[in-house]
Amino acid sequence: MSATGRVLLITGMPGVGKTTLIRRVAERLEGTRLGGFYTEELREAGQRSGFRLVDFEGRSLTFAHVGFSGPRVSRYGVDVAALDARAEALLAPRPDVAAYLVDEIGKMECLSPRFVAAMHHLLASARPVVATVAKKGEGLIDEAKRWPGATLWEVTHDNRDRLPGEVVAWLEKTGLRFP
Repeated sequence: MSATGRVLLITGMPGVGKTTLIRRVAERLEGTRLGGFYTEELREAGQRSGFRLVDFEGRSLTFAHVGFSGPRVSRYGVDVAALDARAEALLAPRPDVAAYLVDEIGKMECLSPRFVAAMHHLLASARPVVATVAKKGEGLIDEAKRWPGATLWEVTHDNRDRLPGEVVAWLEKTGLRFP
């Protein structure tokens, strides 16, 4: 897998390990100032009940839940206002942030106009970006995959264990220096 540009997109089937990949990359970059977020499942009585965003400073935000009203993706209501309120703070290009890890550019997140706008701004910035992106979808999901200079990798059961190292190597090729 080769590196071009400074946007690396990771796609794959649901449950293949995209979020785990982002978390493992963040672990390998410990001590490096990261922007963005990863997504955690919420579980109640053993069943997935929703999702929350967790930034790399440990703050979290529940943005989708089976009990939420509002726009729905599958069985989850999405709190678009909550996403809108945090999108710019999570994704605004900042000089003190070495790289951005974003999990994910997906149907739920793309319901937020501020998330979409913030991702456009981030993708157009000079900052290195590694983002997971839904395998299928319209709007920003499709647009990100066609972003000029973006590289698209697919995570599979066969390559998911080696990809964290390859992503870190890709980041090094962008000029990122680690502590």
